[in-house]
Amino acid sequence: MPIAQNLHLGHEDDDYPDAFYVRRGEHQFMSTLHSQGAWQPGEQHLAPAAGLVLAEIERHLPSDKLISRVSFDVLGVIHSGPFSIEVEVVRPGRSIELVEARMRHGEQTSIHARVWRLQASDTSPVQGNEWPVLPPPDAVPPLTFSSVWNGGFIASLEGRRSAEAQPGRGHSWLRTHCPLVAGEADPPVASFVKLVDTANGLVVREHPERVFFANVDLTIHLTRQPQAGWVGFDTRVSFGPTGLGETFSVLSDIHGPVGTAAQSLTVRLRQGA
Repeated sequence: MPIAQNLHLGHEDDDYPDAFYVRRGEHQFMSTLHSQGAWQPGEQHLAPAAGLVLAEIERHLPSDKLISRVSFDVLGVIHSGPFSIEVEVVRPGRSIELVEARMRHGEQTSIHARVWRLQASDTSPVQGNEWPVLPPPDAVPPLTFSSVWNGGFIASLEGRRSAEAQPGRGHSWLRTHCPLVAGEADPPVASFVKLVDTANGLVVREHPERVFFANVDLTIHLTRQPQAGWVGFDTRVSFGPTGLGETFSVLSDIHGPVGTAAQSLTVRLRQGA
């Protein structure tokens, strides 16, 4: 992984707001230490970056359609410091539309997002799913990340994980006190999405000092629009024999399951581990 210079607001003990980002213009932002990634200090974590990209889509292209799927492809290191987000409608329509967004650091694109938004209709008479309901957050023991992960984003989280969790399998809940942008309210779905990329680190199959298993994408499918706050994960992590892996989660809010998330992993053994 290329080394990224640490340019987060707050990395030199300077003051920074209790938020993941600061807006510097209509499409320009600055990362704070709260958005710092877990693999190296000079990068952003994909979780808040994904939330911000989706929030900008909702802000610049408001719609009464519902978010059905959102996918994020990571095209390189998500650098700390200044960046911009651009959005566009790729496939307009009265009932179905496809929207794209890109996070850019100068001429480099780090995240390419695609969002399907669908017209709402009343399907309550046939609603249903086969996903198990998680125990509520207050029934699950607190989770301490510091024994496995570092970074400002991880430090911003409050976590809980089931006592029955094991390497590669478990139930977890997360929430954070940090909004995406200082002085701005999070759009509800973006506020939920800003925590989803944590799934890959919740029930690690192998310790990251021994095995590198970063995800190169994140794809979320929703069956209803989630409520912001606690995000629940029913997660399975799988490694194959040739460097490929997947983290798959059933996602929940406090009212029950809302959809799924999948992350494609590049798995590599650490030299000398």
